[in-house]
Amino acid sequence: MVEGSELVRTALYDAHAERGGHLVDFHGFELPIWYTSITDEHLATRASAGLFDVSHMGFFRFSGEYVREWFESLATQAVSGIKSGRCGYTHFLDKSGVIIDDMIFAVTDREQIWATGCADWVNPSELAILGVPNASMISTMWDWFHSHLPADGSVTIENLSDETSILALQGPTSPSVLEMVLGVENVVGRFKGQAIADNPLGISGWIQGTGYTGERGFEIFVSNEQVRSLWDALLADVGGHGIVPVGLGARDTLRLEKGYLLSGQDFLWPPLANREDDSTSHPVVLAFLARDSWETNVPFGLDLGHDFVGKERVLASEAAAGSRWWGVKYLEKGPLPRAGSKVLNSAGEEIGIITSGGPSPSLDKVGIGMGYIEGVVAGVEVLIAPNPRKQVRAVVVRTPFL
Repeated sequence: MVEGSELVRTALYDAHAERGGHLVDFHGFELPIWYTSITDEHLATRASAGLFDVSHMGFFRFSGEYVREWFESLATQAVSGIKSGRCGYTHFLDKSGVIIDDMIFAVTDREQIWATGCADWVNPSELAILGVPNASMISTMWDWFHSHLPADGSVTIENLSDETSILALQGPTSPSVLEMVLGVENVVGRFKGQAIADNPLGISGWIQGTGYTGERGFEIFVSNEQVRSLWDALLADVGGHGIVPVGLGARDTLRLEKGYLLSGQDFLWPPLANREDDSTSHPVVLAFLARDSWETNVPFGLDLGHDFVGKERVLASEAAAGSRWWGVKYLEKGPLPRAGSKVLNSAGEEIGIITSGGPSPSLDKVGIGMGYIEGVVAGVEVLIAPNPRKQVRAVVVRTPFL
């Protein structure tokens, strides 16, 4: 990372500028929001392949002989049964049961980590977990994890964020693109991960079959020194697979179509709502975003068969059957659903609020949104009020939208 007077630049800043990326402030990082257009980049990722610089995301390594059991005691996901070389998704809740952050993680072991060239471990039997905290949550999660470390020092945490660059290669042709550049040995399956195997570029690091687009894809973790050569090689598109660089604007529309939560947008930990350094201007009353895992209605990442911090509220929410996170899809043209738009029932009574919304590039720009809505099921017709003067007919859907 390169820190300027105000914004942090990733190791690919020059590469973005050379390709005409429209650079903006994104959580303190100077990153491209688009290169050509959000719509073009979105559709290219759905049809072929897109390459994203997501180096603003964090990268933690948790290690210790019983690290899986410790991690599971904090996570809503059942971690102890996940084998080395597999990935998972989880929420972390505070003691009151409110989501602090969500995270993609990978379980690995000393042999695989050794192969990445990251570090030498003392205990040859150690397992490890590699976690990716959201960009705005790196320091918060670092402090929170440390507050829960065992007193005996049996679990340790390393913050590899500043020294690591992260590329997301996403789209149906991404396996072919990756094979051309790094070899078939590095084309890992969905939610699998490994140390990057020997390859023509001499790239080392970690690769896993995850992403934020809902497409087949990979997230690649390499050193800041190596990322430019990998970026250039992937975008050279030797095999003619239609890969394009993609900005963060399309990353948001892609995740919206697949119904993925956005930290700070679709949920927000209350202690962060009044941070002096938080420049987010969210149109939703921030207390409304204090949610637990049951309320998010996410069909993965929650296992009630084990104990974890905040579980009591999740169980209470399940029993109460209150508002949950649903998708809505417009049935007619009108002002688009945006964060803060009210959701009304047929009698005009408010039953929810949209937290994320906009046009769907893949569905001819029909309005779609997601929010917490009470007393509905999929197929119910509702009204969206994007402003005080207009109500638009929509139908409740269970995401993804496509």
